[in-house]
Amino acid sequence: MTTFTSGDLLSLPVRLHGISLGRPVDLILDLEALRLLGLEVRCGDEAHRFLPLAAARIGEEEIAIGSSLLLLDELPFYRERGRSLAALRGGRVLAAGRAAGTLRDVVLTDVGAIERLVVGGPGGERTIAATNVEGIDERRAPAA
Repeated sequence: MTTFTSGDLLSLPVRLHGISLGRPVDLILDLEALRLLGLEVRCGDEAHRFLPLAAARIGEEEIAIGSSLLLLDELPFYRERGRSLAALRGGRVLAAGRAAGTLRDVVLTDVGAIERLVVGGPGGERTIAATNVEGIDERRAPAA
């Protein structure tokens, strides 16, 4: 089974038959199911759209889709049902009843399962199994 990080995904263009349609800018996660729901894609017209993972084929050089109609305008709908990785990054991760560090990244399988979380703390970065995670707090913006 192949695994990849968010950085791996965010570096790939979204293409239809080799034609670039946009680039992913964020991951939308389902934390209860420990899965990637899909990607927020900035398209060539600068609009941000949702690409369901089930409609994409992730390769080494591209995220391939079979139709441009799979880039959905309903991004707010999916953002409400999932959690943005950008909003979670830097948030406190709870595992085994205590703070495990702050979220830096996620490691995903090729079918979209969240396998591990990369957390940072005073001792540096480490990975923890996603099944051991009890919660992730969204990072809070500093008070003005």
